[in-house]
Amino acid sequence: MGLLDYEFMRLALVAAVFTGLSAPAIGTYLVQRRLALLGDGLGHVALTGVALGLLTGTTPILTALVVAALGAALIEVLRSFTRTSGDLALAMLFYGGIAGGVLLVNLAGEGAAVLNQYLFGAITTVDSSEVWIVAVLGVVVVATSLLLGPQLFAVCQDEEHARVSGVPVRWYGLLIAVLAAVTITVAMRTVGLLLVSALMVVPVAAAQQVARSFRATHLLAMAIGLLTAVAGVVVSYESDVQPGPTIVLLTLGVFAVAALARLVTGSMGRRTRHVSSP
Repeated sequence: MGLLDYEFMRLALVAAVFTGLSAPAIGTYLVQRRLALLGDGLGHVALTGVALGLLTGTTPILTALVVAALGAALIEVLRSFTRTSGDLALAMLFYGGIAGGVLLVNLAGEGAAVLNQYLFGAITTVDSSEVWIVAVLGVVVVATSLLLGPQLFAVCQDEEHARVSGVPVRWYGLLIAVLAAVTITVAMRTVGLLLVSALMVVPVAAAQQVARSFRATHLLAMAIGLLTAVAGVVVSYESDVQPGPTIVLLTLGVFAVAALARLVTGSMGRRTRHVSSP
């Protein structure tokens, strides 16, 4: 039987498509804003939401969404209205989120196997209702990142200039943070809370090696995320390995190839200029 003959693999591929597109879509803005580790911090905060869902018997993906969004809003408020730096606010939520998550999981009576499904991903176990949630949230993230691209870029590039130009910087900053939280919940069943930041950042880093503009970087990063997410699911099926780590390693491989290509073309360009110079 082929890969598409199994319903769980069809659902996994659909989840991979939306995850691969949405993670780099918002990750591009995080990298531009120098908040590349925000996804990692929010992943730990979302763990508390997952544990809360397990404890209360509700859908973990929805409780993770709420808790991660609140955490993202808190980071932005601390960064904007207090003297607390973004890194320090992120660190506090990083440790608080993982501590709260582990404590609540223990109270819920769940074991390490259930926790690992959310920490490292278990895309082949998603059901149709979860795929619908992932699809809807993924469309929201991608559509917002494209439709509000100029405003979000202005905030990420230079907050002061954007503020002087009349852009509501705080609201757009909050939107970026909340979209990052939404992306965390989209990707946690695909690559896991501990690896989701890689899918948000590494495709962007790979795209930056070859793209010459922010727009090109944004679109190329989404293409790389889509390709590696789908390829990771296929490779994991054929090789009987975990999809989450496979997707991340493939993404790192694309970055290595792009970086090497840039190095080679740059070296050849310098050599050509040297030879042609009088």
